[in-house]
Amino acid sequence: MTSRAQRPRKPAVPERVRAAVLGLGYVGLPVVLAAVEAGVEVVGFDVDASRIAVLEMCRSPVDTVTDESLGRALATGRLSFTSNPDDLAAATTYVICVPTPLLDKLPDLSMVTTAVGFVARSLSPGDLVSLESTTYPGTTEGLVADQIEQISSLVAGRDYHLVFSPERIDPGNPEFGLGNTPKIVGGVTKKCTAAGTTFYRRLVDRVVPVSSPREAETAKLLENTFRHVNIALANEMAVFCRELGIDLHEAIGAAATKPFGFMPFYPGPGVGGHCIPIDPAYFSWRVRQLGLSFRFVELATEINDRMPSYVASRTAEMLNAVRKPVNGASVVLVGVAYKRGIGDLRESPAFSLARRLMRSGAELSWHDPLVSEFVVDGIALPEVKSLGRDGLFGVDLAVLHTDHSCLDLDGLVRNAPLVLDTRGALSGRAPSVEGL
Repeated sequence: MTSRAQRPRKPAVPERVRAAVLGLGYVGLPVVLAAVEAGVEVVGFDVDASRIAVLEMCRSPVDTVTDESLGRALATGRLSFTSNPDDLAAATTYVICVPTPLLDKLPDLSMVTTAVGFVARSLSPGDLVSLESTTYPGTTEGLVADQIEQISSLVAGRDYHLVFSPERIDPGNPEFGLGNTPKIVGGVTKKCTAAGTTFYRRLVDRVVPVSSPREAETAKLLENTFRHVNIALANEMAVFCRELGIDLHEAIGAAATKPFGFMPFYPGPGVGGHCIPIDPAYFSWRVRQLGLSFRFVELATEINDRMPSYVASRTAEMLNAVRKPVNGASVVLVGVAYKRGIGDLRESPAFSLARRLMRSGAELSWHDPLVSEFVVDGIALPEVKSLGRDGLFGVDLAVLHTDHSCLDLDGLVRNAPLVLDTRGALSGRAPSVEGL
């Protein structure tokens, strides 16, 4: 362990900011580009050396960041990439954007602890550390601060600035990106919050300071728990409305005309991505440490997790209606990404749906122009190249799982004998189309 007396402050250069961004995925890479555009000198760090090699060739591994924007950032001379943690030492600001997945349904902060370890070995007095990775309340002031102090002897709020500033990236959203989405910042002291606010004001239009990292951590979890619970409500209503002969999408549209007190959420085949299936579980886990249960989250998780099974049962119903068993039927999943407009497969309910249909003996294929391959339990499923007559020849039923705008939905309706529309995108188009 190195004492504070042995760790001199890095030379201060007026108006010059050197930032290290750890984790170069859907969260970290946009932060890198925004910082470079703001005039910050940036080193982008990732433990995956192959990802670094791709980035250095001006090829973006993230479909929400273009090769052209990456090339422009590199051309400024203010950006470099590395997988060597020794290259972090010149930074004065450290932004941690690594994934925080679930492992056996429990929070997995192993990538955070690895990144914090790298930061602690480079940190000097006066530096700023910002954790953006979603986590449970108390992580920043507990795990992060404790680990840094253990390694470096530097104390958060006294020797360096420590904040939590949750990522709020919505991949594929054409209206809101990093720059025009308000940035929440909560520091372990008021001076820490001020330091974090000063940094992020370079990157975004508006910064929202809060009292501490705990409020910032909770705000992020609240945002996605709100969505998780309301999607579950829409999903459960979809099941009941079908039995009652009610068009739920029409009902939602009518309810949404109310100018106050209502926000529309829509049913679908389940939830996916890096936020909604993960974030509420982090808060629920933290509540369980108090000996309590977060019943809203647990019920919403149960409802959303069973949607792929419900879609599979609806598939069987539609095939049975034309005297066709699932076993041996040719079924194509149309759109397998977790949301519209992107090729991201993380936590996509298409995997769970595919497993259920394959276990029932369906001959499964898929079509998604934004996805390069769809591998389920080690099996690379065959791709249908188009939704034209040739592409859908011999298909018994198509499941519209993700309604990308680039899909040939007219061709789908025209050429598939049966279509199960899980997104409400094909309402009224043809008798062969049914909803959830």
